[in-house]
Amino acid sequence: MSLHKGPRTGGAEPDGLSMNPFFGPADPVGGMAEAPPRHRLPDTPMAPHAAFQIVHDELMLDGNSRLNLATFVTTWMEPQAGRLMALCRDKNMIDKDEYPRTAELERRCVAMLADLWNAPDPGQTVGCSTTGSSEACMLAGMALKRRWARRAATRKEGGRYPEGARPNLVMGANVQVCWDKFCNFWEVEARQVPMEGGRFHIDPQAAAELCDENTIGVVAVMGSTFDGSYEPVAEVCGALDALQERSGLDVPVHVDGASGAMVAPFLDEELVWDFRLPRVASINTSGHKYGLVYPGVGWALWRTIDDLPEDLVFRVNYLGGDMPTFALNFSRPGAQVAAQYYTFLRLGREGYRAVQRTARDVARSLAERINALGDFELLTRGDELPVFAFTTAQDVKNFDVFDVSRRLRERGWLVPAYTFPPNREDLSVLRVVCRNGFTADLADMFLGDLRELLPELRDQIAPLDRPAAVATAFHH
Repeated sequence: MSLHKGPRTGGAEPDGLSMNPFFGPADPVGGMAEAPPRHRLPDTPMAPHAAFQIVHDELMLDGNSRLNLATFVTTWMEPQAGRLMALCRDKNMIDKDEYPRTAELERRCVAMLADLWNAPDPGQTVGCSTTGSSEACMLAGMALKRRWARRAATRKEGGRYPEGARPNLVMGANVQVCWDKFCNFWEVEARQVPMEGGRFHIDPQAAAELCDENTIGVVAVMGSTFDGSYEPVAEVCGALDALQERSGLDVPVHVDGASGAMVAPFLDEELVWDFRLPRVASINTSGHKYGLVYPGVGWALWRTIDDLPEDLVFRVNYLGGDMPTFALNFSRPGAQVAAQYYTFLRLGREGYRAVQRTARDVARSLAERINALGDFELLTRGDELPVFAFTTAQDVKNFDVFDVSRRLRERGWLVPAYTFPPNREDLSVLRVVCRNGFTADLADMFLGDLRELLPELRDQIAPLDRPAAVATAFHH
């Protein structure tokens, strides 16, 4: 079933696409003289240049991705990376026996990430590429649940496993929506630590108190999408260590490092959040976020082969070869994996450090200058992820963050405005994501546009009406 509505009726929209006469007359072999329909397949072919121009012109109505300060996703790569991706876009990643070199690049990327995240034995670390960090989270959650089921079966035989027990996963209320999806799809109870006061992510002690013998794991986030802050992974592990000493419960931790796992290793080397913590069983990241690759590619890694249950690994005789796989998706292009390997080779540790430092410097500078305007209050300052959130100052009554977001969109800037989850639904904020390609010059332009809009916003009598629970372009 498609969630997209069919064509509008009642004459509100013509069924045929507009055809510019400059696209040329019908080609004797593959053209058409009249406009193609919008919502059904044309009866005849169209000349390739005409089809290209129609699609090209319609896509012009999308926002400019370089001015999109909502998305974490990479919006610029070098042309050399683009050429490599073009060479690999017809290679199916699932056909590892047919494209062994592409599969080898994937294996090398996993090894590089294992080393970057301080795995005790990178050679024994298992992992794979995915279509994004959301799929990687699903895989990690499945592994946690399967390991819990094995432990639960053992307890049941010993008479300590209650009938009808439901597995649960502990996390902060600030997690990305993919974790809600995981709990829904795989029938796991989501136990969320709510936000409180000025704490916008998980509280270690509160997380430990939610754990019981049916807890499959605790999720800690390296870089909250709500405000860009790191969650205290080491403190979460410490609280769970204390829980194990008191109760015997051994609860593993998964680190959702969608963004921060590609920032902290380069800019916050002293911060212990990764496989240096024995309780961390698995980590995921988005190659297409601060991994600096076009969408979509993610990565999921487990500390050792024992942390990924063997019964989740499928060994299939597919197109003439024995192929072990544990990703959810099968067919997908090898282009993003090749681009990730290119970027690892191209930048190395020092290159990544320079890119991420620049992004953080831009975020910090822009946050401070917005704070100096006097109309806003900072929640975060871009000193963890190159991301910061801010709200209107307490004495500002005549406009709100949704007004600011709307007016910035008129200038081409996409800045999300949204309300925080329980127990801070009273707080609405704007969030700015500074990525590679959002330069200091662009930050100056953004600040200049914001300054120019403020006099009109200050002259408003009150914030404009808007639909309830509206959130503007909130991206993970």
